[in-house]
Formats: sequence, C-alpha cells, structure tokens
Amino acid sequence: MINAVSQASNAYARTVNALDTTTDELDSATGVSASGGDFAAMMKNMVGNAIQNGHDAENMTAEGLNGSGDMTKIVTAVSNAQLALQTTTALRDRFVQAYQDVMRMSI
Repeated sequence: MINAVSQASNAYARTVNALDTTTDELDSATGVSASGGDFAAMMKNMVGNAIQNGHDAENMTAEGLNGSGDMTKIVTAVSNAQLALQTTTALRDRFVQAYQDVMRMSI
C-alpha cells in the first residue's frame, strides 16, 4: 500500500511540475502573470505535503518492521498519509468534473 501511495504522490508531483512549466510558459509568452497564482501555490503546497506524509509513513513503517518504532506513531503517520491522499484525490476529481462542466457549456 505504501508503494501505491508513493507512486500516486509521485504522479501528482509530476502533474504539478507540468502545471508549473505550462504556467511559466504562458507568463513568458504573454508577459502577464496568470491569475490564480495563489491557487497554484496552494495546490503545489498540498501535493508537497501529501508526498511528505507518504514518505514519513513509509519511514515509520520501516522503523516498525525493524522493531524500533512506536506503533501509535506508525499508525498515525499512515493515517495522515491516507487522509492526504484521499483529499488530493477528491480535489483532483472535483477539478476534472469542473473542467468537464466548462467544456460542455455552449458558447
């Protein structure tokens, strides 16, 4: 499960990097900063936190397997990583739905 969380968080990190590149290209092409910069920063921060939570959970799980970790801390770290991944996935689904709604609008 930890590998799946790590792979998902890496995929989200790649998406954020692609969005940053696209935004930078748009800014340089137009000479104007795209609106919603604070939103992009918020999303980047959220994905970064999800990735960090996944790494923390993985490290705590490894300590537990070695017998040196506290079970309460391990369960808390894994729960935090799971919650962060669920939140990120729910937001992604909402953004996709909003995009699809906009694309269905008639002009």
